[in-house]
Amino acid sequence: MSFSSCVKPFPLQVHLHPTTSCFNSHVSGTTTTTTSSLSLPPRSSLVLKQNTILHSQPKFQLKQRFSTTIRCSALTPELKTTLDKVVTSNKIVLFMKGTKDFPQCGFSNTVVQILRSLNASFETINILDNDMLRQGLKEYSSWPTFPQLYIDGEFFGGCDITVEAYKNGELQELVEKAMCS
Repeated sequence: MSFSSCVKPFPLQVHLHPTTSCFNSHVSGTTTTTTSSLSLPPRSSLVLKQNTILHSQPKFQLKQRFSTTIRCSALTPELKTTLDKVVTSNKIVLFMKGTKDFPQCGFSNTVVQILRSLNASFETINILDNDMLRQGLKEYSSWPTFPQLYIDGEFFGGCDITVEAYKNGELQELVEKAMCS
């Protein structure tokens, strides 16, 4: 997932001196030299270079842990407003991989076929066209997978829930009610 729209990169480089236990760290133009042993975690995202020693006044302290998790919401207020309008202005909306005429996922195809068998009039939105939409929808619905079916402005569920509701007759009732309102 790309967080470039809401998080600025924090460049951190650690330079190891080849013959001593001296290392230099560089953050946004400031270099700090510290004599110490450095133990890097296995999944470190540091850039390592040899034979680079620069000196300046330290502006920060290095800590043992270099990994930081930054979470960013893809559901911006603008996207939420747009999604609210889409799901409330259409009786049945399916956010899916592909389109109803060309599904690009078996689960999406299954839901499309179920809705077609019910003669439901429905709109589809291809989530593969926009990564921010795909990530924002996961937060909007609190549902991590696709397809996502909305009926009468409410999130109904994914493929498994739709299949189960179709088998027990619940989906037919909801679709009929939505189409008549």
